[in-house]
This record gives sequence, structure tokens and C-alpha cells, in this order.
Amino acid sequence: MSHARPDPRGVALCLASAAGFGAMAIFAKEAYSGGAGIATLLAVRFVLAAAVLWALVLPRRSRLSRERRTPSLLPGLALGCLYAVEASAFFFALSRIDAALAELLLYGYPALVVVGAALLGRERLSRGRAAALALSTAGIVLVLAAGEIGNVDGLGVVAAITSSFLYAGYVLVSDRVVSDRDPLLVCAQVVTGAALCFLAYGLSTGSIHLALSAEAWVAIVSISLLSTVVPILAFLKGMQLVGVGTATITSTAEPVFTVALAMVVLGERLAPVQLLGGALVLAALALLARPRGSRRTDAASRRELGSPRVSGAHEPAPHAARPAPAREDRERTAVG
Repeated sequence: MSHARPDPRGVALCLASAAGFGAMAIFAKEAYSGGAGIATLLAVRFVLAAAVLWALVLPRRSRLSRERRTPSLLPGLALGCLYAVEASAFFFALSRIDAALAELLLYGYPALVVVGAALLGRERLSRGRAAALALSTAGIVLVLAAGEIGNVDGLGVVAAITSSFLYAGYVLVSDRVVSDRDPLLVCAQVVTGAALCFLAYGLSTGSIHLALSAEAWVAIVSISLLSTVVPILAFLKGMQLVGVGTATITSTAEPVFTVALAMVVLGERLAPVQLLGGALVLAALALLARPRGSRRTDAASRRELGSPRVSGAHEPAPHAARPAPAREDRERTAVG
């Protein structure tokens, strides 16, 4: 079902998710400078986040047990493993190609999600949504194109493209998993699945080292809370309210938040082309938020889709990841 106008609460939640993931690069730089490696950062990030989420979920067990059906752990844990595989593919790409190129290839996922949702019959690809997708994609290219592309390695390019498809799959599957479940519970399950994967890898390879500086620990805790718990939960709840397509396009604001925070916190300067790219992303969000016709038009649209109006119904909905380190951050930096 397609919303005549996205729920402002859902859009705000997806923007909050993008801001949280976008801040990850800033925190990750502090963690790396304090001695944290990628394996340590990923494992500790998700273990801490899982602990926080389950501390929030467990007091609500009685209410959750009264749901129509008992939520299974398996779908959420499987989603977490998918998220971990996507992150690993993106990190592998970053080890072979420059971050800007990896980011550009990864951010093909919004188009994959929107088109995939249309092909699966979940949402209609309207002209307005297609225009917003085109604007946001062009904006991302301009924001990230200021970075160095460097040498193009075939295997790295394949890994980045694979990461894009995996993250799109994660989002589309999340859309179904979270549609009739508590987003907090699903978020806890997803993060736990990712934590188990990264913990197993780190322990089996001996690549987890906890002798870090105080600054590194502060940064990792910040990533766990502000760039994992908050954005993943906000994304899942936001998609429940606005649908997978609108949520995914809104998430393209993530690279804009990253470069803006880099300017404010790290003193980095933005090129004019990056400012133009940010403006295009904002224009895409404004296009998504505008009303799309009268009630009569909306009713005609529903008849065309053959879906009767149900009071209180909304699109099924899944940032996982989201990834998505920008995304250089959702997954590259600590991923996300």
C-alpha cells in the first residue's frame, strides 16, 4: 500500500537513523587512533549494543508474550548474520579500493530496494518517488565524488557491488520481519546475530584486543549506543510507519550528515560540489514529504492497486544497515 503522504514521525525517525549512522565515522576515527582494530571495533560494538537492547526488551516480556504469535528468534538472528556478511564484504572492498569509490558503489542499494519493492508488489514506483530517488542518488554522487577514487581493483569493485545487493536484501527482508513484530525486539535479535558472527570471527582468529585507551573505549561505547542501537531501532520503526521505499530514500541523507559532521567536528572543508549534492538530497526529501493529491486521488490509487483501505493499516516495513557505514561508516568504520 502506498501512502499519499509519508508519516512525518517515520521520516523523522529515518533521518535520526541516518544521522546516527553518519556520525559513526567521527567516532571510529577516535577508536582507531586509540588502538582499536576493525575486528575489535565490530565485535565490541555489537556485543555492547546487544546487551543494551536486551536490557530494554526483557522487562517487556509479558507484553510481548501476549502478541498474536510468539516471535521467533531465528528470523532476527538470520538478519543479523546477513548484516554481518554485508559489512564484511564492504570492509573487504575498502581494503582494495578507495573509500569514495566503495561508497558510490554501495549506494546503489536505495535504487535496488525501491525497484525490488515495486517488483514484489509491496509499493508502487510513482513518478514522485522515482524523481526523489534520482535526486538523492545524484546528490550522493556529488557528495562522495569529492573523494579520491584512486586505482580501480576488479575484486574490490565486485565486493562493493555485492555489499550493495546484500544490504538491499537485508532491507527488503527486514520489511517483512518487522511488519508484525515489535521493532525493539527485532532490533535486539538483529544486533545479537551480528554480534555472534563478529565475536566468533574475532575469537577464532585472535583479532580481538581489549587493551585500548580510554578515548577508544568512549568512542566504541558511543558507536554502540548512538550509531547502532538508536539508528537501527529508529530505521526499523520508521519503516513501519512510512514503508520500505520512503525509508530507504530518506536514509540517503546519511553521507550528507557525515560530511557535515566532519566539517563541524573535525574542521574539514566542504567543496562547493558537496554542498550542491547535499542540496539535491534535501530536495529529494522535500519531494517525498509533499502531499501527493487529494483524498479522491488517493482513493483512485488504492482502487488501481486493488487494495481496500483498512483503518490503521500501514505498509509493511523493515537501516538494516544500512548499512551501510557515510556508509563508509555504517560498515566500513565500525560499521552500518
